[in-house]
Amino acid sequence: MLTTAKALGMAVFFAAALGWSQSSNSAQNNGMKHDMKAAGHDVKKDTVKATHATEKDTKKAAHATAKDTKKVAHATAKDTKEAAHATAKDTRKAWDKTKDTTKGAFHGAKKGAEQKTN
Repeated sequence: MLTTAKALGMAVFFAAALGWSQSSNSAQNNGMKHDMKAAGHDVKKDTVKATHATEKDTKKAAHATAKDTKKVAHATAKDTKEAAHATAKDTRKAWDKTKDTTKGAFHGAKKGAEQKTN
């Protein structure tokens, strides 16, 4: 029984030693290095693609925003000008009415005062 155990132990030892030999490990490492390198290239390629797409879409959005901002600025300027004209027109009307009312009141008061003295 001791001999069988020794033989079995030696067989396991040599099998492990042969399975982990340098040449197969080196070939495996080279394969893994190649796979890692290929994966790195793929990641880099995809990252560059994503960066370019993001840059393109950002420029597109910036141009659209600038265009829309210009439209809003023109519309605001136009509406502001119209509001200013309307305000000026209404202010002038109010001034004229106040002036006419003040003149009328003054003339009425003057007339009333003249009638009292006569």
